Amino acid sequence: MIAFLQIDSTAQVASNIANTAEQLAAKPELSVIDIVFSGGIAGQTIMAVIFIMLFFAIYLYFERLLAINAASKIDANFMNNIKLNIIKGRIDAAKLLCAQTNSPVARLIEKGISRIGKPLADIHTAIENAGKLEVYKLEKNVSMLATISGAGPMTGFLGTVVGMVIAFHKMAESGNNKIEMSTLSEGIYTAMMTTVVGLIVGIIAYVGYNHLVSKTDKIVNQMEANVVEFLDLLNEPT
Repeated sequence: MIAFLQIDSTAQVASNIANTAEQLAAKPELSVIDIVFSGGIAGQTIMAVIFIMLFFAIYLYFERLLAINAASKIDANFMNNIKLNIIKGRIDAAKLLCAQTNSPVARLIEKGISRIGKPLADIHTAIENAGKLEVYKLEKNVSMLATISGAGPMTGFLGTVVGMVIAFHKMAESGNNKIEMSTLSEGIYTAMMTTVVGLIVGIIAYVGYNHLVSKTDKIVNQMEANVVEFLDLLNEPT
């Protein structure tokens, strides 16, 4: 009799283990995509806004990076050739060399060459005004990265607040009834995932913005150094 009871108990335990294994196998695994977009309509809307910010941040970064890298390329002998042409009085050749060189430095030097014969202060003013325009071209849309670096986390925090409001609203609707986690999962997902993704977007935009600012500063310093060299050339006694 005892042996039969032991056999039945062992069979029941084995049956329970098998049922548990079947339930675990039948339970679908939750992917990252499912987690990201499982916050209901409110969460999905906020998440879509954050991903749009991410797309624009990446696009602006690479578009400005290519433009800045192109602007930083200049022949090492450019200024030497300009000096040689000016010293020998070949002003037209110097202008042609600047026109054939597509860079901010060349455009500033060309502006200065076109003012040769006028007072040095006028030449300096003309170059300075042209320099402001070149800097504006380099910094075009870079400020939008700074905006996204702040707006991304703030939008994520907005999703957190919205998610918590949804969660507490469901708790209030349940009244004194037993609250199940499944009824709160939508609000919790919204609260957590929008914050995480918003912070990631903010970090990417912030790092990209500072990298572009650093490269732009290097080009501005290059422009200033070449302009000073050009003005010193004009200031030398003939």
